[in-house]
Amino acid sequence: MTTSVIGFLAAVLPLVATPGASLALLVRHVTVGGRRRAADVMLGTAGGLVVHASLAVAGLSAVVMHSAEAFTAVRLAGALYLVGLGLWCLRSGHRRTRPAPPHRMGRSAYGQAFLGNVLNPKAASIYLTVLPQFIDPHRSVVPQIAILAGAHAVLVTGWLAVWTALLGPASRALRAAGARAALNRVTGLILIGLGVRAAAA
Repeated sequence: MTTSVIGFLAAVLPLVATPGASLALLVRHVTVGGRRRAADVMLGTAGGLVVHASLAVAGLSAVVMHSAEAFTAVRLAGALYLVGLGLWCLRSGHRRTRPAPPHRMGRSAYGQAFLGNVLNPKAASIYLTVLPQFIDPHRSVVPQIAILAGAHAVLVTGWLAVWTALLGPASRALRAAGARAALNRVTGLILIGLGVRAAAA
C-alpha cells in the first residue's frame, strides 16, 4: 500500500501544483484576513475531495464520467460557479467596504473552497482515471480509496500551506483598502478565466 500511495501522489502532484480555484481563493483570503483564513480554504478543499472519494466508492461519479450529458452538466455547473464567484470578487473590488467580520469570512472561505472543489470535474476525473491504477482488485476497495484520498488531501493541504507561508509576510501590506480592491479584481479575473476555460474544455 505504501508503494501505491507514493505512486498515486507522484501522479497527482502535477495536477495539484497547477494553479486553480483553490489557490486563487487562498491568495485572496490570506492576504485580506491573514493566515488564519487559510485553514478555512484548506478544510473546504479537503472536504471537496472527501465528496469525490465518497462518490468514487459509491460508483456515482462513474456514471457522470461515462455519460456525456451528465459530465457536461457537472462541468458547466462548475464553470458557472467559478464565473459567478469571480464576478462577486470583481464587484467587491469596486466597493470601498470594510472587510467581513472574521466569523462570516471564515464560513465564506470554507464554502467557496468546498463548492469550487466539488464542482471541479478535474478533481472527479482523478478519482475515476488516476486512482483506479493504484487499487489492488484483490483487496477491499473502500479502505484503499480512503487511504489514497487521505494522502491526496494531505498533499493538497501541504501545497496550500506552502503558499500560505509565502503569502503571510505580504498579507499586512495587502490589507490596505487600495491593495485589497486590486486583489479582489485580480482574483475575480482569474476565477472567471478558470470558469470560461472549464466551460470551453
